[in-house]
Amino acid sequence: MSPTCCLVVIRRIPSTRRHEGQGAQVRRLFPTLQQRTIDPFVLFDEFHVVPPAHFPDHSHSGLEVVTYLMEGGFRHRDNLGNDSTVLAGGAQRFTAGSGIVHAEHPVGDRVHGLQLWIVLPQALKGIEPSYQAVPQLAWETRDGVHRCWIVGGSSPIRLHTPVEYFAVRLSAGHRYWHMLPSGWQGFAYVLQGEIRLNDVPLRTAEGTVIRGEEQLFCTAVQDARWVLAVGKPWQEPIRLYGGSVL
Repeated sequence: MSPTCCLVVIRRIPSTRRHEGQGAQVRRLFPTLQQRTIDPFVLFDEFHVVPPAHFPDHSHSGLEVVTYLMEGGFRHRDNLGNDSTVLAGGAQRFTAGSGIVHAEHPVGDRVHGLQLWIVLPQALKGIEPSYQAVPQLAWETRDGVHRCWIVGGSSPIRLHTPVEYFAVRLSAGHRYWHMLPSGWQGFAYVLQGEIRLNDVPLRTAEGTVIRGEEQLFCTAVQDARWVLAVGKPWQEPIRLYGGSVL
């Protein structure tokens, strides 16, 4: 059966290098001058942090944040009394709600990971903040495709927004299909290698906005690692001020 490419891949988006916190380097896919927020997603960064660089105490409210670690580890401390270290292969989630103050410090020689911000709808922006750490997320393998659910599927991480967020490893020439829930939207981002996503080429540190109701079809041109995040949009204004969404 041939793939049905009715999914709308808007355009290829290069990530932008930025300095954040105290000496940390990130590649930001959005929001940037070229790409605004993608409801329900507020921000997406691929980060590299080498000590003594870190993220000192700072505040968040009105959103949820998921951090996935691929190398090294991150120590999270917050004003709720949480003090937790998550290592490579694990993830953490905090729901800022009415407000949280936290700091993040690398563990080991360096840390490499991904951070995704998800907006809370207006009715939930004032909920009590909370924190969740998952020491290790499971990878599944099928037909040469390696996939790890970060949110949704088999992941224990729970959000207030319906979201599917996962990482994929594909060897050159292998293919991957995924059906998208009706009305959901989001993005894909390539960590390494090259893929064709519904016939659109994407290379390392590039991404694309995704909107549509059909299936996603991906071919690895080279050995590749990439992530997909799609969610149900709240269709409310996203007003980002520093680490807060009002």
